[in-house]
Amino acid sequence: MCGRYTVTVSFEELVLHFMLDRRPSAYQPRYNAAPGQWIPAMIGGAGDGANRLGELRWGLVPSWAQDDKSGAHMMNARAETAAEKPAFRNLLKRKRCLIPADGFYEWKRIGSQK
Repeated sequence: MCGRYTVTVSFEELVLHFMLDRRPSAYQPRYNAAPGQWIPAMIGGAGDGANRLGELRWGLVPSWAQDDKSGAHMMNARAETAAEKPAFRNLLKRKRCLIPADGFYEWKRIGSQK
């Protein structure tokens, strides 16, 4: 499971590769995207069919959570069980997006340091 990822391509490359709407975006390449941060995501167009680039917060806050602090803890789902887990089951059917990434990694621990 990855804890961090990178997306280093330019906005223009994303627009061309994913045939996105060319609306201005706050997109910036990221070399250390982490859970809880706002990250770029391709989102389906509402009615017009054109995909667009927006920002979503990385993490899932389940509908039964008392507050949004649990969102940073739920950052990955296993493909084998996502359709069965209550936290992901309905979202997998209806709420989807595409997260552009060109690398992912985990910090290596050496003693108590990363």
